[in-house]
Parts: sequence; structure tokens; C-alpha cells
Amino acid sequence: MLYNLILTFVVIFWLAGTWPHFRPALVPSTLLPLSFLALLANICYSAAYLVDIPVQLSTPSAIWNRYRWLLWIFGILFALLLENYWIADEIYADFH
Repeated sequence: MLYNLILTFVVIFWLAGTWPHFRPALVPSTLLPLSFLALLANICYSAAYLVDIPVQLSTPSAIWNRYRWLLWIFGILFALLLENYWIADEIYADFH
């Protein structure tokens, strides 16, 4: 839930900061591609389990639980990087 809120905040920040340029992009025909991008973001979030579950099974959980939050932080930072790149280079460039 926090993951989605953080990514949503970034989108709102982009929209508020550059509203006149994004207005043409927010039409009903773009709803499907935007939904697809939201789905991809959640798939990327779920991909962390590909690392998390094997590590939990291979190491004592007390050790992993102390550092598990780092995986979450790096995942959020990677998602923010991808999101900002996608908005700035792929979407903003088309409507700039």
C-alpha cells in the first residue's frame, strides 16, 4: 500500500508541476495504457519476492529480518527511477 502511495505521489507531483503540458495526455483513450503501467509497477513490486523468499529459506530469519527493509528501500528507489524516467522521457516528451 505504501509503495503505491509513494508512486502515486510522484505522478501527482508531475501532473501538478507541469499541468498545461499533460492536459492532452489525460483523455479516456489513455486510460488503458496508464492502467497497464500501473499493473507493471505492481508486478515489479511482486518481483522482490523472487529474492526475498529464497533468502528467507536459506538464512536464519532473524538475520534477514534485520536487513529485509533494505530490499524494500532499493525496490522503491528503483521504481521511482523508472517512473520518473518514463514520465520525463516517454510521456512528457510527447506532450512538451
